[in-house]
Amino acid sequence: MSSAAVHSTHHGHDDHHHHEEYSYTGTPNKKIMMWAFLASDCMFFGTLISTYIIYHGKSLAAPYPVEVLDIPVTTASSFVLLMSSLLMALTVAAINRDDLKKFRLWIFLTCVFGLIFLGFQSFEFTEFYHQGLRIQTNLFGSTFFTMTGTHGLHVALGVLWLASWWIYSFFGDMRGKAIDIEVTGLYWHFVDIVWIVIFTVIYLVEFVGVGA
Repeated sequence: MSSAAVHSTHHGHDDHHHHEEYSYTGTPNKKIMMWAFLASDCMFFGTLISTYIIYHGKSLAAPYPVEVLDIPVTTASSFVLLMSSLLMALTVAAINRDDLKKFRLWIFLTCVFGLIFLGFQSFEFTEFYHQGLRIQTNLFGSTFFTMTGTHGLHVALGVLWLASWWIYSFFGDMRGKAIDIEVTGLYWHFVDIVWIVIFTVIYLVEFVGVGA
């Protein structure tokens, strides 16, 4: 086979590989798949949040939101989660620069901040339990634990995903993995954005209502 033929065959394989990984829009297929998943997840969380809003203030049994919600503690946990988004952005920037050392640092810290947030949530759930609020106690308990618990599960899965990349970086080849890390970042930023909405709907609205 001539060198021209070999070059043509190699070029054909490259084109085929490119078409497999990129859509006709030029966007990586992995990103499109993640956006599609996040769109469906957005509708799912929209349903949970809407349900909470519809039943807000309709609990007939105590304890009520104003009696158990701790705004300062949750504000601190929210700050931690938002800062993890910054760390995630630094992680993506590092992998795009092929800076493996910084990548490992930032993704590890993102995991740590995610775990701290989960620690805050576990503390809050435990406090609520001791104050008599459970998922079956009243409408507030049912909608609150379902919504925040589902979000907590998303955070936990995100932490596991990030941790798996951190471990992989020590044993696998991270070259060409920038798109995969960006996809992971999209998921993590989505989880953070959802929490901003949840924090506003549950905590800030209640705080403003009490102040008024």
